[in-house]
Amino acid sequence: MNASASDHPRTDHPRIVLEHPDFYLVSKPPMWLTHQTRGRFDVPSVLEYMRAEVGEPLLAPPHRLDRETSGAQLLSRDPDAAREFFWLFREHQLKKTYLCLVHGQPGWDARTVDAPLGFLGLSEQNAVQIRQGVTEDGRSAVTQFARLGTRQHFRHGPLSLIEARPKSGRLHQIRAHLSHLGLPMVGDKIYGRDPSAFVHFVADELTSEQRAALILERQALHAWRLEFRWAGAPVRLDVPLAGDIAVLWAEARATPAD
Repeated sequence: MNASASDHPRTDHPRIVLEHPDFYLVSKPPMWLTHQTRGRFDVPSVLEYMRAEVGEPLLAPPHRLDRETSGAQLLSRDPDAAREFFWLFREHQLKKTYLCLVHGQPGWDARTVDAPLGFLGLSEQNAVQIRQGVTEDGRSAVTQFARLGTRQHFRHGPLSLIEARPKSGRLHQIRAHLSHLGLPMVGDKIYGRDPSAFVHFVADELTSEQRAALILERQALHAWRLEFRWAGAPVRLDVPLAGDIAVLWAEARATPAD
């Protein structure tokens, strides 16, 4: 089974890409929560929206995308499907592939990063408590990267589109590993080019210059593809690049090497 959202109109609301008897594949817009969390009722959530949209109160998210991350979000339709997805995720039988837009140009076409990640701790160099970094005592983290292309943007310089396949599930894994490689993600306020951006963002003190440097209001991370087996058959589900990232990428020109 293959599914793609390429023929569907883009919208600022979650939309169904695939309706299966056991689950929905939904295209999650950026700046939406997967589900409501304590203290964030001012932010819309995919789960509550879809329950109301399709009238199915048993919908449940077997995985979660960060608020700023767009792309492929699964919703199980009944408890049996929820248990099956729980098993798939627990046994690492579901493969996830992301697309990332980063600053710079890697000197490789494919690379695997096997580098443990842990909290860096607050210091004069780090004012963000949740920031992860490569540390000797960190938890094992492996990410496979592939460069899909590099282009020159007329305002923002070289940009590269990167495919990322995390083999473990550490906090901020893709973003932290890209930062470790010297390829900060566009729009990333924690691991981007400005280490003070997140502190100013939380305090609602981002300057116009900082916003312009971020380019996008959110990190350019998109959940692109999910692969697993369901009822004995292989399933591959794709959700094309979100509009804000796609527009920025389309504005840039291909470099001679590409």
